[in-house]
Amino acid sequence: MVYGYLRVSSKSQQDNNSFEQQEQEILGRYDNAKIYYEQFTGTTTDRPVLNNILVSLLPGDTLVVTKLDRLARTTTEGIELIQRLFKNEVAVHVLNVGLLENTSMGKFFITTLLAVAELERNQIVERTQAGKIIARQDPNYREGRPKVYSRNQIAHALELLNKHTYKQVEDLTGISKSTLIRAKRNKS
Repeated sequence: MVYGYLRVSSKSQQDNNSFEQQEQEILGRYDNAKIYYEQFTGTTTDRPVLNNILVSLLPGDTLVVTKLDRLARTTTEGIELIQRLFKNEVAVHVLNVGLLENTSMGKFFITTLLAVAELERNQIVERTQAGKIIARQDPNYREGRPKVYSRNQIAHALELLNKHTYKQVEDLTGISKSTLIRAKRNKS
């Protein structure tokens, strides 16, 4: 059996890593592949869908991913995962690399590719942190998502709660019940 594993970090992920792109590539090679989708950050090693696939794999099966970083982001995690698959006699096919081999040269190749993937991930984190340091120098910089409602709007909505239900205030102001509950809790 051929299992295709597709992973994105976010629903809107692009840059040739979207679910659609990965699915097309895998089904273009293996039209009989059973496809599994997972939206989960690559920095987390405990990925539920991947864990379910790993439990289902039998000797002779093939696990297919489009790129090595879809499977693992750290060298250590990747080597352990691939060695486990090899031990269970499961073939691993990374479409942009080829069929991985359980040989000395194959292991060297895997280690090198995983090290490059980890380096890329670390560089992304470093660039993001550097950008935040620069952004924090602006006195108007705010960490996180911008506020949708002003303090006055929230205060007005909280006052309305004295005479109206959450649903009524939500309909009047457009401020969701969850936002109102959170604002009320923070006010106390």
